[in-house]
Amino acid sequence: MNVAVFPGSFDPVTLGHMDLIGRAAAIFDHVYVCAMVNSGKRPMFTKEQRHEMLSAAVAGLPNVTAELWTGLLADYARKRGARYLIKGVRNGTDFDTELGMAQINRALEPTLDTVLLPARTEFLHVSSTMVREMVTYKRPLEPYVPAAAIETMKGWKDNGKT
Repeated sequence: MNVAVFPGSFDPVTLGHMDLIGRAAAIFDHVYVCAMVNSGKRPMFTKEQRHEMLSAAVAGLPNVTAELWTGLLADYARKRGARYLIKGVRNGTDFDTELGMAQINRALEPTLDTVLLPARTEFLHVSSTMVREMVTYKRPLEPYVPAAAIETMKGWKDNGKT
C-alpha cells in the first residue's frame, strides 16, 4: 500500500490545499493530511480548530484521514507507515524551502521521499496568510476556503469559540 502524508499548518485549510489533497488522493492508496504544530508560528486558530476544519474539509474523500501531530514530521510518517510526503509549491521560493526540508526529512527517515506538486494557476495567490487577513477583516471566504471549513468556523461563532 502506498501511503503518503500531506503536512501543513492549515491555519486555515484553503482551496489550494484541497486541490493538492485531492490530487494526492488520486495518486496514493491512502493520504494522511496532518495539521502540524509549528513552534515557530503563532496560529490564528487553535490546533483543535485547525484539525476540526481539516476533518470537515476532507470528509468526502474516502482514502484521506485528517489528523493532528505535535512532533517531528518524519516521526509521524514512520508511525503511519508512509513512504511519501506531499508538498505543494507555488514558486521558486517554495521549491527551495521544500527541497531543504526534504533533505532533512530524508536524513531523519531514509525511506521517506518527498513529492512536490505544483500549484494550479488559479491557486497561486491563495495562502493561509492571505485568508487569515480576510478572516480578520470579515471579508468573504468562499473564493479561498472549502465550504465545510467555513461552516465549521460559523459553528464556533455560534458557540462562542471565536
